[in-house]
Amino acid sequence: MTKPLVRIVDDDAALADSFELLLTTMGWDVRYYPDGRTFLETDTLSGPGCVVLDMRMPGMTGLEVQAEMERRGATLPVLFLSAHGTISTAVHAVRHGAVDFLEKPVEPLEFVQKVSSAVTLSMQAALESAPVDALKRTFADLTPRERDVVRSVLKGEQIKETARALGLEVSTIKMHRSNAFAKFGVHSQRELLRLVLESGVADPEELLDTHEVRA
Repeated sequence: MTKPLVRIVDDDAALADSFELLLTTMGWDVRYYPDGRTFLETDTLSGPGCVVLDMRMPGMTGLEVQAEMERRGATLPVLFLSAHGTISTAVHAVRHGAVDFLEKPVEPLEFVQKVSSAVTLSMQAALESAPVDALKRTFADLTPRERDVVRSVLKGEQIKETARALGLEVSTIKMHRSNAFAKFGVHSQRELLRLVLESGVADPEELLDTHEVRA
């Protein structure tokens, strides 16, 4: 798994430098962004880690950055920092996924503990999603015809049913089915169904519908 990365997004360069020094001393990988727009434009927003996000910055506010992360489907835990925090602001941030809301100045020990807790949450989520991510990559690698065949498999249809539905020969369906099974590392309809079930995917049809079909 990729090593966790702590992103610090704050227009106070001196404070960010002190945070970065503290965290790197503790063994963390750290990346600094002077404002929200730079962060959103250059960071991948993926991989384990967390975001230490200042509430008030020029350009985009912390809440606006959080909203854009939410819109993009980013799941990185967010720790908010603010020198002018209000209860309503904190409640809003937490309701939209922030894991904590810290008021400046922050005690170094508390800060490290909060970052550690946020990264732990991210690592746990990454481990839980790893099988699903691998399965999604395999679904995305299917050819259009293999995708049709796998869809029939997930519906519990037999080879002859699939052949009739797609207007193809049984031998052709067997070939596409065999190729698809090889990509998933399974040998039968039952094994593929079990693989999908054990991965925790709620709706296998979404995997087929949301990924771009290869030409």
